[in-house]
Amino acid sequence: MDKEIDNLFNADKKDKAIHLLIEKIDQDPKDINNYLQLSTYLIEENSIDQALELLQKAQGLVNKPEELNYNIAICYYMQGEFEKALSLINTLPNDDETLYQKALIFMKLGQYQKALAYALTIKKMDERTLELLGDIWLSLGDLSTAKQQFEKIAPSKRSAKVNFLLGLTIFDQDRDKAQKYFDRSKELDPAYFKQAQSQYAAIAKMLRGKDESN
Repeated sequence: MDKEIDNLFNADKKDKAIHLLIEKIDQDPKDINNYLQLSTYLIEENSIDQALELLQKAQGLVNKPEELNYNIAICYYMQGEFEKALSLINTLPNDDETLYQKALIFMKLGQYQKALAYALTIKKMDERTLELLGDIWLSLGDLSTAKQQFEKIAPSKRSAKVNFLLGLTIFDQDRDKAQKYFDRSKELDPAYFKQAQSQYAAIAKMLRGKDESN
């Protein structure tokens, strides 16, 4: 990765960073690192179609096209092509990044037990992995275990989503505490909170039904 360009991108000079990477690719079409860096930025900017087009073009130019597969799989995932993403991810070594993506994909496919199996084998339990585990347990209807996973995330690092879901997991047992989580969620991201709140009644009913049947 070109650190100077990365610093530009992180300093919100994104257009300049992307332009410089395009120039580098034009100068050396075989350097895989430039494609990986540029496609990562395009994915972050939600320009998924552009990222995928770039990576597919690069496949015919670089010496080790298989090293592009992870980013291509991310593009497929973002496009909702979960089977395609999984097929590509399955060709990669099972490191933490690959395991995380497999868990995400299986969750999107509604195969929650498989998602859980992959998520639990991730070695580094960082905030995003704990959030994913919480999501999976919620999808399985286990509010108590979901709550335990979300609570492992430091309060200062809990997103609006995590706070909302924490409130959801305890709503039936402690509505006052749940309301504090909801208030924090709304404070962090009013738009997300409004969307989540509109879905709350149906979600709560569904989760409560699953919880009671376990």
